[in-house]
Amino acid sequence: MSRQRSSGDLLADRRYAYAEACLAEDDPAGAAEMAEQALDIAPDYAPAWFLLGRAREVLFGQSRDEADRQAALAAFERALGLDPEDALGSRLHRAALGGGDALAAISPAYVRALFDGYAPRFERHLVDELGYRGPEMMVAVLDALGASTPSCAPQHFPDVLDLGCGTGLMGRALGGRAGRLAGCDLSPAMLALARRTGLYTRLAEADLVAFLAGEPAGAADLIVAADVFIYLGDLASALSAVARALRPGGLFAFTVQSPEAGEPGIVLGEDGRYAHADTYLRAAAGTAGLAIAEMRPAAIRRQKKSNVPGRILILHKHLIKTGAMDATG
Repeated sequence: MSRQRSSGDLLADRRYAYAEACLAEDDPAGAAEMAEQALDIAPDYAPAWFLLGRAREVLFGQSRDEADRQAALAAFERALGLDPEDALGSRLHRAALGGGDALAAISPAYVRALFDGYAPRFERHLVDELGYRGPEMMVAVLDALGASTPSCAPQHFPDVLDLGCGTGLMGRALGGRAGRLAGCDLSPAMLALARRTGLYTRLAEADLVAFLAGEPAGAADLIVAADVFIYLGDLASALSAVARALRPGGLFAFTVQSPEAGEPGIVLGEDGRYAHADTYLRAAAGTAGLAIAEMRPAAIRRQKKSNVPGRILILHKHLIKTGAMDATG
């Protein structure tokens, strides 16, 4: 099910709109009451169940009453039953309340819906308001690596794949370094903006693992993924698919968000994004048969006026046998 724009009943839609307004005005109790009234009229309206869950979630944050937590979980569960692809993001909110599998909390349908709605203001918000510089920083690390080990990182990459290409920020940052540039994204609205850049020879609406599976083995000289893995928990399938698509000697450049110091593995943060610990990244890369050529600390954006800790990584298809290339900065 995609996002329902209407319950089909005008009165229920009005109650739902009142519930949204109450929640926006920091009145979760009023939001819950209005959402319940909407559901009395339209009991199968998934967005109202989701909104009820959000209201109960806020109430739980205020009261720490287990009854509120259970009520929120039940509402999100009902929303998920009506929206099994989870375009609304019920799994993410359940995980925040300690319910369900945190590593499966972000669904492709949720990401698609999120960025379809975000597309018109994506670049302005990300670049101007959040100070996002991931693509430029990735290219700077690639250039530095190419200058120090020319055989490892040529300055021109004939075949490049841009995973989660969004509006084409990464394509623009690559400048003249890419020959044929192909991209994929889950969001049709984002792809429409990427297409306008004229930088991509091919664009596909696809999950990145499925997109890579459709590429010829060993065909890519460079694969990039800027600010994409924050929406993906376990990276094993993605890294395995990358390794297959890369030619011998090819590179994979990507960014990740880092958890608080000392937190191991994969962490789903309060911001609804995944953070990957260095130890996890090293193990996952090794399992996929990729060597770490660079791992550098980088604050690629700001959140609530503070730098978000992260990493820029460059992985190499085969083990690099000259020098210590696993740099942690």
